[in-house]
Amino acid sequence: MTASTEVVIIGAGPYGLSLAAHLRAAAIPHRIFGSPMDSWRHHMPQGMLLKSDGFASSLSDPQSCFTLAHFCAQEGIEYHATDVPVRLESFIAYGLAFQKRFAPDLETRLVTKLDRLSGGFRLRFEDDEELEARFVAVAVGISHFQYIPQELEHCPSRLLTHSFAHCGLKKFRGKRVAVVGAGASALDLAALLNEQGAIVHLIARTKELVFHKRRQPGRPTFWERVRQPSTGIGPGLKSFLYTEYPNLFRHLPGKTRLKIVKTYLGPAGGWPMRDRVIGNVELSLGFRVRQAEVSGDQVRLQLAGRDGTALDQVADHVIVATGYRADLRRLPFLQEVVLSQVRCLEHAPVLSASFESSLPGLYFLGLASANCFGPMMRFAYGADYTTKKIANHIVNRR
Repeated sequence: MTASTEVVIIGAGPYGLSLAAHLRAAAIPHRIFGSPMDSWRHHMPQGMLLKSDGFASSLSDPQSCFTLAHFCAQEGIEYHATDVPVRLESFIAYGLAFQKRFAPDLETRLVTKLDRLSGGFRLRFEDDEELEARFVAVAVGISHFQYIPQELEHCPSRLLTHSFAHCGLKKFRGKRVAVVGAGASALDLAALLNEQGAIVHLIARTKELVFHKRRQPGRPTFWERVRQPSTGIGPGLKSFLYTEYPNLFRHLPGKTRLKIVKTYLGPAGGWPMRDRVIGNVELSLGFRVRQAEVSGDQVRLQLAGRDGTALDQVADHVIVATGYRADLRRLPFLQEVVLSQVRCLEHAPVLSASFESSLPGLYFLGLASANCFGPMMRFAYGADYTTKKIANHIVNRR
């Protein structure tokens, strides 16, 4: 007979692991599948610093007993809620420790097929085994959602890759590398590539690079806290509203929500990156890539400035750090019968207040939920709100 369980979680990043912690505490039978912290371990450049502050980089457990602060104190790792940048290696170690503690039965098998059944779902794995579940939570994070501009899509992967493809950067030593983008990923990559001995050229549409400001020492005044309240996604009244009232965000008009998610907290690097980029990396600001031509083992980029200026650049490799866009059509395990029953807005799911899609029992977490719940869902900080909602909903449904 086909095995069954109450809940299946697909994905073992901050959202998937946090949901497992809450389901385990509620004694809800579940199974979680995926490689723990995979995006962070295998798709982020070594030496990277997290954009989020320490206090905003914890996974969620029901008692809040194992935060990043607790882990760092336990392991003797330097930590401060706001003043010490979180190292990628520290965050990965924390996530793996969280997994061992709250999701010890994690299975690293790959889900290859998700089908609809009467009253539930059937999943198939890479070894052809099958599993039935009443509820499925899709927590794949940014995996499968890399965005590459149309002008660059035709370039072969040996010459052009998305930032998601890179963990180690030593192979680029001595090579000319063009990095396209102005966000944290682009700026981190530019700095790290330069420090690894690559010849780096950063290309960005913005005329000026933006870096987050370092928090001033001391406690903010009352009026500073009113005008610029601190939140897990950055200071400001809008950020406060987006983090404290994500369910209200869901009721904004669809086009408004899409615009906010795409533009709010625009491209910006962490404050430690300023001195590692400015003066150390060649910059072409205010330019977009108009065309890319492959010439042997190089790529010739034709750049167009806002003022009509034309510029050509040649690179041994191009890394596109232009972010991620949720699109359910890119999830290889979702079968057409499932996709056809999930209502979408620009190919991202439309969700209920409990993160449930229009297909009962199917939930989406993380980036896939941002178009409904706002910018917070692009950060690990959103895991606490999300997983509590889903766990409570499943408890009530049972």
